[in-house]
Amino acid sequence: MESSMNRFLLIAVGAALGANGRYLVNIWAANRLGVAFPYGTLIVNVVGSFVLGFLLSLSTGRLQLSPEARLLLAVGFLGSFTTFSSLTVETLNLWRDAGNWWALLNIVGSNVAGLTSALLGVWLARWLQGGG
Repeated sequence: MESSMNRFLLIAVGAALGANGRYLVNIWAANRLGVAFPYGTLIVNVVGSFVLGFLLSLSTGRLQLSPEARLLLAVGFLGSFTTFSSLTVETLNLWRDAGNWWALLNIVGSNVAGLTSALLGVWLARWLQGGG
């Protein structure tokens, strides 16, 4: 039971940090780039995809993450930081308010850039581990 509680606590701490990080990125993006497009969510999804790809690749190689670190970082922090649920709602709002092209740009931008970033994270982790 204590082990389960420790796991939940690690996830909760990571999630609280991830949610606040997402909020800060959204404020930063809105202040610098405007609010006509959900830049903050796009940034969070791309960065989060890269970091998750990187961390999960590290955890299967030579520089392994402990199960506790994976819970804190991958499940807690990144699970709360990346916001694909926000992506869907914001895309629907863009579709309604700004038109099909903005909605399509949001979908394609988040998915293509996110997948590309995850792949780059995997490659970087493998390169750092000497796997090329």
